[in-house]
Amino acid sequence: MNEAEVLIKYHCPELEPLAYIGGKSDWVDLRAAEEVEMKSGDFRYISLGISVRLPKGFELWVAPRSSTFKNFGLIMVNSPGIVDETYSSDEDILMMPALAMRDTVIHVNDRICQCRLMEHQPQLRFRAVETLGHNTRGGFGSTGTR
Repeated sequence: MNEAEVLIKYHCPELEPLAYIGGKSDWVDLRAAEEVEMKSGDFRYISLGISVRLPKGFELWVAPRSSTFKNFGLIMVNSPGIVDETYSSDEDILMMPALAMRDTVIHVNDRICQCRLMEHQPQLRFRAVETLGHNTRGGFGSTGTR
């Protein structure tokens, strides 16, 4: 397995350190770094309390956890969020753009989203064709239907 090093600056002394649990999940939980109270319909950026410096050729994908809506009633807008390697200064603090669908309270260290390190996409070239040469699978949203 290859290994990549991500440099992390913590801005919240109470924040639990990031942990990679290889073999269980390729995603790393991110935690709230502030106490937040939101009313239904409120939007705000919730601080994740860290800045990162990514290895060259990588980006960080940030997405809600599967339990984020159930536990907090939050939808992460702009999901997934993509952090590129140029967002790498001490002042570039990761945030979760959150929309509350019900009244909620988030505490420091609540796991509200997750991230994954991904290699940059290779250089692409697009070519127009008259046909793609495959049969239809049944239309948009048709996977698993008959």
